[in-house]
Amino acid sequence: MRRILFAAAGGLALWLSWPSHDLWALAPVGIALLALASHAAGARRGFGIGVVAGLAAYLPALHWSGIYVGNLPWVALSVLEALYVGLTAAACGWLSQRPGRALPYPLVVAAAWTVGEWLRSVTPFGGFPWLKIAFGQADAPILPLVRWVGTPGLTAAVALVGGLLAAAALAVVRARGGVTRAAGRAGGPRHTARVLAPLLAAAAITWGPALLPVPTDGDPMDVLAVQGNVPRAGLDFNAERRQVLDNHAAQTRRAIDQGSAAGRPTPALVVWPENSSDIDPVRNPDAGQVISDTAAHAQAPILVGTLRTDDHGLIKNTTMLWSPGRGPVADYAKRHPVPFAEYIPYRSFFRHFSDKVDLLTHDFSAGTTVGAMPVPTRSGPVTVGLGICFEVAYDDIMRDAITHGSRLLAVQTNNATFGYTDESYQQLAISRVRAVEMGRSVVHISTVGASALITPDGVAHQQTALFTPAGLRADLPLRSETTPAVRIGDLPVWLGMAVLLAGALWRTTGRRTRRG
Repeated sequence: MRRILFAAAGGLALWLSWPSHDLWALAPVGIALLALASHAAGARRGFGIGVVAGLAAYLPALHWSGIYVGNLPWVALSVLEALYVGLTAAACGWLSQRPGRALPYPLVVAAAWTVGEWLRSVTPFGGFPWLKIAFGQADAPILPLVRWVGTPGLTAAVALVGGLLAAAALAVVRARGGVTRAAGRAGGPRHTARVLAPLLAAAAITWGPALLPVPTDGDPMDVLAVQGNVPRAGLDFNAERRQVLDNHAAQTRRAIDQGSAAGRPTPALVVWPENSSDIDPVRNPDAGQVISDTAAHAQAPILVGTLRTDDHGLIKNTTMLWSPGRGPVADYAKRHPVPFAEYIPYRSFFRHFSDKVDLLTHDFSAGTTVGAMPVPTRSGPVTVGLGICFEVAYDDIMRDAITHGSRLLAVQTNNATFGYTDESYQQLAISRVRAVEMGRSVVHISTVGASALITPDGVAHQQTALFTPAGLRADLPLRSETTPAVRIGDLPVWLGMAVLLAGALWRTTGRRTRRG
């Protein structure tokens, strides 16, 4: 029972470390509690303990996923995510069963979390990396480390801190002669060192990265991001699609006129969010004219989020570059449509569980090109990296934008379908972490909020309220460097796999030696 209580408490601590609670320091505490619960528990019992922790974390954190479609999708997604935490705890429980023949437990904990998060980021149906441990560290002093090791490495570092806290707790228990012994006295200097050393290491890993430099210089680019709002929250947010388009056009004009009244020149780029024009502006000249008139008024190109139907009848979630006087000149189609939201895999099978699958009448198709779009500006072309909605959570998609020359990132999203929940704030935190990891300014713009302009140090400027029209404008620094995190890619994952493999071989070899 003690193990279950520790696991549940650990899961709740992880939940509280994510937005909108933002208690980042509870992430390593939660990992430490789960590490204590699974220590020497074995694989089978460790798996069950991890599932308990995962449910305690993901059921409240992902509640937004079922706010308008019912409990089944929410619970199913939470259970799926919890299974990966079960695998993480199973690895910790199995590899720590023989302390005399095991790798250092904090190292095992860090490796298990790194590999476990990677698994759920790529499986099934392309994975769901939404609530990574790293994405809860946007306000933590450890955040600058992500520039060097990426989000997999940042997760590993936070998990290592959790493992060190668990090691200190285990040292205290051993010094007292076991948790069931009421009496007993702590050991001498050796035992004190076994407690203090991991605590000092945990403190160094947590606060040391705050000393790392995070460059924010670069050529300024005047960017206007527009949050136009929608008539209503929920699945029918675009029931009045023309109204959504008109909202964004009107808010853009308002922001431009306010800038002109203040003596500011027209911006270099205007960014609208995902679904800002769910009327295909190419096939519907009336909608296209609204965008053309707005671009002419702004005297700047506009990145427009829309839905396009190609010549083969395939629907794609698309960003179009709309140039004043020229109309649509380039587009990017979302490479990673969201399963069960933008397409239904195995629709006939899942219909047995819920008829909600038929709320999505047409499946979206995936794009094939990298989201790196050259945008003409007054000072020359600037390549803008694009991530549509949930794509910001996928490491490979965001890295691809950088390796293809992007100097600015634009994350266009539509949070209207999640109402007044934590989903918007969770996504904004992801963009803040990405800004530091990629060394880029990020234009994070939503139809309904929360939106912000983010500088390369991860600071969110002009953050908006939910379901409120707003125009965000600032000179954002453009940068061209390739950060170490982009260069190393998934190296922390492969190192984690190597650690787990070494631990498995070590444990197996030790068992055979004892039998001999």
